[in-house]
Amino acid sequence: MSLTGYLVEDNPLIRDSLIATLEELAPVHMVGTAETQAEAVAWLHDADGQWDVAVVDLFLRHGTGFGVLMGCRDRLPRQRMVIFSNFATKDMRERALLLGADAVFDKSTEIEGLLRFLEETERAVDRS
Repeated sequence: MSLTGYLVEDNPLIRDSLIATLEELAPVHMVGTAETQAEAVAWLHDADGQWDVAVVDLFLRHGTGFGVLMGCRDRLPRQRMVIFSNFATKDMRERALLLGADAVFDKSTEIEGLLRFLEETERAVDRS
């Protein structure tokens, strides 16, 4: 079984590369993407319980990953939201976690952490 994922990333090169990497190395199948806060929140709400994990960048073409987190506070308990950003400073991590992120990873140094998180999430979903 693999997780159903959604990626919120406005840079097309990073987006395409990240989808390929995650689908090859993690138990996740990405079913959609968004470049803006509004697109992401709308899709995540419309898809209701049909996604397991959202991987979200902090700075988007319009809006922020913080806005996506706030817009999805009513998600199902099993649904995970992960911030994956080049700006994963201590303050940004704390704010993201306060707004409902399940984890925060730095794009440049913590891809392995993201992969482990996805593997652990998939195992937890498998058991339920």
